[in-house]
Amino acid sequence: MARFTTRITAGPDDIDELGHVNNVVWVRWIQDIAVAHWNAVAPQAHKDSYVWVVTRHEIDYRGNVVAGDTVTAETWIPEPPRGARFDRCVRFVGADGKPKVEARSTWAIIDRASGRLVRVPAEVAAPFAEWDG
Repeated sequence: MARFTTRITAGPDDIDELGHVNNVVWVRWIQDIAVAHWNAVAPQAHKDSYVWVVTRHEIDYRGNVVAGDTVTAETWIPEPPRGARFDRCVRFVGADGKPKVEARSTWAIIDRASGRLVRVPAEVAAPFAEWDG
């Protein structure tokens, strides 16, 4: 299960003064789908041992979404981890089939017991792999 997909419908509280989904809401949705993917794939032992934090977001806004619109959100890990970090891609596609938002975030893994960054263990990365090897 390398990719993870879900659907999100914009509610009235997600909308800014211009009548579109607020940028802060997009960031929340990016984090929400990442967490949902982790929770759907990771064994409980990994969830008990590690926590993830965002170190960077890069977001391209390509279209608007208004209250009541539903987007399909897809997330994936495009390449192997680099030490304690890996990048995660997210794409939100509207009912018209066009991307509304595309993002690439860098996440770092922290060992819960020590509170320190650790190299991403191979067994933690494996269920998310889309890359060769």
